[in-house]
Amino acid sequence: MTAMTTNYGAWPSPLSAADVAAGTVHVSWPRLAEGDVWWVEGRPAEAGRNVIVRRLADGTVQDVLPAPWNARTRVHEYGGNPWLVAAGAVVFTNFADQRLWRLDPGGQPVALTAEPAEPAGARYADLLLVGDEVWCVRELHEAGTVSRALVAVALDGSGLRVLVKDRHFLANPRVSPDGRCLAWIGWEHPQMPWDGTELRVATIDGGLVGAPRTLLGGPRESVLQPEWLDERSLVAISDRSSWWNLVRVGLAGDVTPMHPAEQEFGGPLWLLGMTWCARLDDGRLIALHGDRLGVIAPDGSLTDLDLPFTSWSPMLHTDGRRVVAIGGSAMAPPSLVVLDADGGYDVVHVSAEVPIGADWLPVPTRRSFPSAGGRIVHALIYPPTSPVSRAPEGELPPYVVFVHGGPTAQVSHVLDLEKVYFTSRGIGVVDVDYAGSTGYGRPYRDALRGQWGVVDVEDCAAAALGLADAALADSGRLLIRGGSAGGWTVLAALTRTDTFAAGASYYGVADLITLAQDTHDFESRYTDGLVGPLPEALATYQERSPLTHVDGLSCPVLLLQGADDQVVPPAQAALFRDALVRKQIPHAYLLFEGEQHGFRQAETIITALEAELSFYGQVLNFTPPLVPVLALTTH
Repeated sequence: MTAMTTNYGAWPSPLSAADVAAGTVHVSWPRLAEGDVWWVEGRPAEAGRNVIVRRLADGTVQDVLPAPWNARTRVHEYGGNPWLVAAGAVVFTNFADQRLWRLDPGGQPVALTAEPAEPAGARYADLLLVGDEVWCVRELHEAGTVSRALVAVALDGSGLRVLVKDRHFLANPRVSPDGRCLAWIGWEHPQMPWDGTELRVATIDGGLVGAPRTLLGGPRESVLQPEWLDERSLVAISDRSSWWNLVRVGLAGDVTPMHPAEQEFGGPLWLLGMTWCARLDDGRLIALHGDRLGVIAPDGSLTDLDLPFTSWSPMLHTDGRRVVAIGGSAMAPPSLVVLDADGGYDVVHVSAEVPIGADWLPVPTRRSFPSAGGRIVHALIYPPTSPVSRAPEGELPPYVVFVHGGPTAQVSHVLDLEKVYFTSRGIGVVDVDYAGSTGYGRPYRDALRGQWGVVDVEDCAAAALGLADAALADSGRLLIRGGSAGGWTVLAALTRTDTFAAGASYYGVADLITLAQDTHDFESRYTDGLVGPLPEALATYQERSPLTHVDGLSCPVLLLQGADDQVVPPAQAALFRDALVRKQIPHAYLLFEGEQHGFRQAETIITALEAELSFYGQVLNFTPPLVPVLALTTH
C-alpha cells in the first residue's frame, strides 16, 4: 500500500479515544491462592470500579466481586493492596465506605469493621492473613487529625485490636515463620518512603506485640519490603549503597548484602503493599531489577529469566512454588504471568485487546541528552508511526514531552495506547526521566532535592531541544503534558521557558503555598525536601510557583482536573485558570465531576484525550480528523 502524504498531526488513525479508554483496564494486586490466579481489575467502562477476578485451573475467568462493590483503599489517598483470600473467602476494603468486608462464596459481603464516626474515616490496606485475623495498616481520620496503626481484624467480624502505634507511617507487616516476631516498615514526617524509613521488629506473645526496635534504616536510608528468610533473619531492600539492593538482616542487627550491584531492586513506595521480590520455599528469591526479573540463589548469585517482557509491576506474589507477576512490553499490554524459578512461564490473562495492528505501534528507543549543570537526562523516544501516512518532504514532526508524576517515578516500556493515540496521528512522544526519577540510583533521585521546578524543567526542555538539535523534531512545534507533579512541571516550563508552543496540565500543581495548606497527610511535608521547609522557605515557594509567573506566559494552556481530587485539590487549576483569564491567554479548563486524582471513568478519558488532540491541532495549525473541536477562550 502506498502511504498518503499528510501533514504531521493530521494523519488518519484507526485508534479512537474510546479504544484507548477501553484499553486502559488496570490490572493490579495479583495473587496465587487455592490453586487459582486472582487479581484486581479497574474498569473504566464501570466508572472505574475495581473488581476482584479469579481464573480457575480450567481457564474459566469469573468476577468474584459483584457490582456495586469496589475493592479500592484510600490509604495515603493513592491506595495500596486492598484485599486477600482467606479460607475460601475474600476480604476487601470497599471504596465507598473504606470498611473491611468479607465475601464468602455464594454469599453477600459482611462488614468486618465498624462504621467510623467520620465517613470513610477508617481506611485499611496492606492486608496479611494471620490465623483467624487479618493484620493490616489502618489509617484513621478523626477530628481533623490523621493517625495510623497496625491492627488485627477478626475474620468473624467480632472485633478489632491495635497491634502497633509506632510511627506516623507504617507499611509491610510481616510475621516470622514461627509466629514469634513481627517486622514492618515505619517512617516520620518530613521523610517520604524513598527518603528514609526504618525496618522495625518486635516480639509477639499471646497475640500481643512487644516493644519495637530498629534493625535497619533511618532518615537518610530507604528500606523497603522486609520478608522473613527464617526465624532469625529477613531479606529487605535498602539504598545504603546508593542503590536499592537486597540485604540480609539478622535479628542481632547484622546486615549482609545479598547481590550488591549498581542496579535498582526496589522503587518508590507509592502504594502500600508493593513488592519487588518474592521468596520461594526452596530459599531462592525472584526479584525485579530494572526491566528484568531474576532469580537470586542463597549464595547471592543472580540469573535473569529469559522472558518476552520489558516492564514489570512491583506487585509480585508467590505461593512458595510459583510467582504471579504483571509484565508487559512496547508491543504488549500488561499481562498476568505465572512463572517458576527455572524459567517456565504461562500468560494467564491479558489486560486488554490491542485494537490495531503491530505496524501502528511505535518502537521506543532510549536516548540521553546533556542538560544544565552537567546532568544527563534519560528518555524514551516514540516516533510518529503509521503504515498508511507519511509527512511531506522536509517536514519535521511535532513532539510532545510526557512528564511523569511523582516526581519520584519512572517511565515504562509497557504498551501505552495513550502514547499510540498521538504517534499514530503523526505526533512524536518523548517520555522523560528527569532528575529526581527513580531507577538511576540515589544521587540521581536526590538531584531534585530543593530544586523542584528548576531541574525538572531544565531536563524536560533539554530532552525536547535535544530532539530538535538532532533534526528529529520541529523546534517550533514542541509540546508538553503531564499529570500531578508532571502537571506542575508543565506549568513551570510554560511560565519559565519559551521552549514549548503549548502545554496540557492534568490535575497539576500551580501554587505551592496553597498546596502545602490543602493537600493530604501523606504528601503534606513532601515539599520540605523538594523545595524547602516552611516557613523558612516561604519566599522560594512563592518564586517557584507557576502562578507567580503567569506574566511570563504567552502560549495556550489546557487544564484538566478532577472535581473530587484530594491530592491536588481543584483550587489549583482554578487559580491558574483565573490568572490566564486576567492575562487573556487562550486556554481551556475542563472539570470532571466524580473524578479523583487520576482519571478512571471511560467518558472522562475519552473527553480529555479528544480535547487534548484538538487543542494541539489549533495551536500547531493542523486539523485532526474525526475529533470534536475544543473551544478555547481568553475569558
